[in-house]
Amino acid sequence: MKLIVKTLALLVSKSQILVGGQAVIEGVMMRVPGAYATAVRNPENEIQIDRHEFESIVERKPHLKKPILRGIVQLFEAMKIGFKTLQWSAEITYPEEKEKSGNKLTEIASTIFAIGLAIGLFFVAPIGLTTWLFDKNNEPFYFNIISGGVRIAFFLIYLILISLMKDVKRLFQYHGAEHQTIYAFESGNNLEISEAKRHPTQHPRCGTSFIFILLIVAILTFAVIDSFMMLFVKDIQVWMRLLIHLPMVPLVSGFGYEVLKLTAKYRKNILFRMFAMPGIWLQYITTKQPDDEQLEVAIKALQSAFGDKIKDHTGQKFVAEAIG
Repeated sequence: MKLIVKTLALLVSKSQILVGGQAVIEGVMMRVPGAYATAVRNPENEIQIDRHEFESIVERKPHLKKPILRGIVQLFEAMKIGFKTLQWSAEITYPEEKEKSGNKLTEIASTIFAIGLAIGLFFVAPIGLTTWLFDKNNEPFYFNIISGGVRIAFFLIYLILISLMKDVKRLFQYHGAEHQTIYAFESGNNLEISEAKRHPTQHPRCGTSFIFILLIVAILTFAVIDSFMMLFVKDIQVWMRLLIHLPMVPLVSGFGYEVLKLTAKYRKNILFRMFAMPGIWLQYITTKQPDDEQLEVAIKALQSAFGDKIKDHTGQKFVAEAIG
C-alpha cells in the first residue's frame, strides 16, 4: 500500500512547483508538473529511464478540484502510476522472471491476492478481533477506537517485519534517496550526491505520513458511519461493518488528503506539527540511508522528469506549503 499511496505526497511551493515520487525496485520514480520519470539500475549496473508526459484529470476538469473529490481522483491516478512503474522496475531488475512468467493471468491473480491480503489484514481482522474480544459492538466510537488501534498495531508490525527482508531494506534505501533528492531540489542546492547527502531521509509529506493520517481519519469516519447505521439496526454485525466500511475507503482517502493538505500548509503550528510527528517517526522504519549509487538513480529520475526544464528551477528555493 505504501508504494501505492507514495505519489499522493506531492509538494507544492509558492511557485506552484509540484515534486513527488516513490521508491520502486532498484530505482525511484519522480513526478513533476506535466510528466513523471522512473530511473532503475539494471543488472549490468546501467541506469535505465522510462519517462511519460502526464497531466492529472483534476487539472483538466476544474469541477474535480473540489475538496474530498480531488483526493479520491488523485488516489486512483497514483495507484495507476504506482503499479505501472513498479511493474516496469521489476521487468528491468529481473528480466529472467519476465521471460518465465509473462502471463497476464498470473499478474492479475497476484494483484487480487495482494488486495485480498490487505483487506483481510487491515479490515476483516481488526473488526473481527474487536467484535470477538470486546463488548463494544454497538458503541460506534469506542468500537472504532479499539479496531483502529488494532489496525495501527498490525500496520506497525507489518512494517517492522518486512523491513527485516533484504530486498525491502534496499527499497527503503531508495525511499530515503528519493526524500534526500527532493530536499536538495527544494533547498535550491545543485542536484548532486554530496548535496543530497546533507539532508535527512525523513520528509513531512511522505506517503508513510499519509497512511498514518488515513488510519486516524478512518477511526473518526467509521465511527460517524456506524452511528448513522445504528439509526436503522439495533445490533451491528461484522458483515454489516465490512459491507459498509469497504466501499467508504475512497471517501476516507479523500478526507485524509484534505487533512494532509492542512498539516502541510500549517506545519509550523504546534498542533499540526504534533499530529504529523507519528508519520515522521514511522519513516525511521520506511526510509534508510542510501548509498551514492542509489542517490545517483534518484537524482537521474528527477532530472529526467523535468527534462530540459530542470535548468529553469535549479538554484531556486521551493518551500512546500500544501499538496495537490
